[in-house]
Order: sequence, then structure tokens, then C-alpha cells
Amino acid sequence: MTVKIGVISDVHANAPPLNEALALFAREGVDTILCAGDIAGYGSDLAQTVRLLTESHSLTVAGNHDLWALDSSNSVLDESVDSYLRSLPKKLEFFVAGKSLYLVHASPPDSQLNGIKLLDEKGRLIGAQKEFWNASLHSFPYDLLVVGHTHQLFTERFGDLLVVNPGSTVFNHSCMILHLPEMVVQILPLSGKKPLLAWNWGVEAQMTGISE
Repeated sequence: MTVKIGVISDVHANAPPLNEALALFAREGVDTILCAGDIAGYGSDLAQTVRLLTESHSLTVAGNHDLWALDSSNSVLDESVDSYLRSLPKKLEFFVAGKSLYLVHASPPDSQLNGIKLLDEKGRLIGAQKEFWNASLHSFPYDLLVVGHTHQLFTERFGDLLVVNPGSTVFNHSCMILHLPEMVVQILPLSGKKPLLAWNWGVEAQMTGISE
């Protein structure tokens, strides 16, 4: 029997694309939802974003923006939001449909900043980066690694390990459904836009006035 896992990341306090992704998952009948962190940052809908993730029972890990929101002296967080962000683990690992999964924001074991960046600004695979991460992850004892952080949308295999990044719901306009145990990855577009493989901070950030 196939198990469907909905995967999102880097929702960045922007509720509409997150709500759309959750609606897609509901229509597709997913069994579990994973969120690879960065609930906070950039957007203004943090309380609503947290409510949506809570109500959907998403399994979520902490991202760097979540930790920054808690540590910032300029942050005035709703009590429920503060409690939610503080409750987030740095990593999650479990078995589903006979497959071992590992969820972390940037890279294992529990980094929020050392992201797995495989693509150039046009979404092309960087050979040297793949070689670096292949060497780093070749002995990682899991079937599937789910990450976020880099705002890159990819599915890449390193030996027996499949690494997926669903991209940002906000910036890449994307989410994923994993079909297990078949290890099939389905990419779903959001906001009526074609998913971006790589959201280039050097160009798009300047155009939108966003700083990393």
C-alpha cells in the first residue's frame, strides 16, 4: 500500500501559498505532512501560518529564521507562536512504509545554516557541489533525507540515499508529495506559477527588496 507524504518548506510567514499546499495535500489524500522549517521570516502572517501548521498536524523542524525570531530583541511574538517555535525540534527521524526518513532544515545532523545547495542561479546542477555532498552523505544511513533552507527545488540521489528539497512555498512556488515505498516524488506548483528550481538571492532579492 502506498503512503503519501506531503512536503513543504520555507513558508516564511506567508499563509496563502501554505494554505494552498495544505488544500492540495488534502485533495491528494496525503497521510502525513512534513515541513522542513523556516516558519518565520519575511512575511507578516506568522500567527496564521503557525495555526495552519498546527491544525494540519504537520511534523515540523526548526529553521534558522525560527531561531532568529525567538532570539531577536525586536520580535514581539504572540504567546502561542512563541510556544510553538520553541517546541520545534532540530531534526526528526522515523520509519514510514519500510523506509527510513530524516528531516532537517539545512543539513544533517541538525544544521540550520549549512544548506545543501546543488543548483546554480538558473537551476542547473553544479557538478562540484554534487561531488561535495556525495562525499559528505555517502555513509548517511537513511533512505530519504528531506531538507529546505536553500530555496532550491531538487530531487537527487547519492548512492542509496534520496535527497529532496521541496523549495519554498513562497519563493519557489512549490511543494512535493512523496510516494512510499516506491520513492516516487511528485512536484506540485503553487500560486498559479511555474515552480522555480532556484530562487536567486542575487537577483530576485534585489527586485523584491528582500535581504537574506
